[in-house]
Amino acid sequence: MPITNQQIARHEFLRQLYADASYPDQVVDKGRAILLRLCERIEAEQPSALAALYGLTQAATEEFNLLEAEFAAAGSEIETVAREEIGEDFCFLASAYGFPEADPEQLIATRDW
Repeated sequence: MPITNQQIARHEFLRQLYADASYPDQVVDKGRAILLRLCERIEAEQPSALAALYGLTQAATEEFNLLEAEFAAAGSEIETVAREEIGEDFCFLASAYGFPEADPEQLIATRDW
């Protein structure tokens, strides 16, 4: 399903991670795919309340939890720079989909990184 939100379509997810050689592109690609699937789910389900949005973002966060093992296997990790970049992208997409008041910590409350 193509993304219809133009802000999202133009956004470069995880840009800082792609720019830093310590994050393997093939693993960052999987993180980007998680974020794009999240956008597709938001567009398909059209949550009208923050609680529904949090349910979607937290499920995507759990996918990032699983991705941590792939970062480790590639000699990398989800550390401070990566955590901030991922968190900022979650905040960006919440705002782009009409939830600028979303709590950044609630968006990724299920994280273990």
